[in-house]
Amino acid sequence: MNRQVYTALLHYPIIDKNNLLVSTSVTNLDIHDISRTSRTYGIAGYFIVTPIEAQHWLVGRIIKHWNTGWGSTYNSNRKDALSLARVVSDIATLVEQVQEETGQHPLLVGTSAKCYPNSTSYEQLRSQLKSDGPPVVLVFGTGWGLHPELLLECDYILEPIWGTGDFNHLSVRGAVAIILDRLLAKDRPALDAVNEMKKD
Repeated sequence: MNRQVYTALLHYPIIDKNNLLVSTSVTNLDIHDISRTSRTYGIAGYFIVTPIEAQHWLVGRIIKHWNTGWGSTYNSNRKDALSLARVVSDIATLVEQVQEETGQHPLLVGTSAKCYPNSTSYEQLRSQLKSDGPPVVLVFGTGWGLHPELLLECDYILEPIWGTGDFNHLSVRGAVAIILDRLLAKDRPALDAVNEMKKD
């Protein structure tokens, strides 16, 4: 992977099951699990995006507990993963921070369970990530997904994850793990080589 890749979990602007614009609540599981998945796949940073100040306080307290509090000595792996997490109020602030860190304006890649006319495939995006270029932010939604207007502002929209039937409502944590693996996983060594490594 030649480009820096970031993950972002948006809690606004989100749609609910009635297609209304809403702001969703931050959950403890999303903070921990997406941090761990992001760390596993070499993500440069994980943004939790919410305009609600009380939720900024909550996220900050959780991160502080595992990075500097008792949790930092209890579980160093959790500290390592949560070192990627940060909370911001909106996409504009996220873009500013990535630009400050990298010196380049990032590309935004929206994700959705729906198919859009300008969707890009996993193969196309994986190939782009192997080439030189600006950083990429993979934008994930909560609730019933990212608001369509936000998706249209993204540079790319990633094709949906297709299951085996007509049910298509993964948890965002599951979707993040699947998408990062498809885009960023190393080429696997042959099984014989793995078994030889285990012998050493």
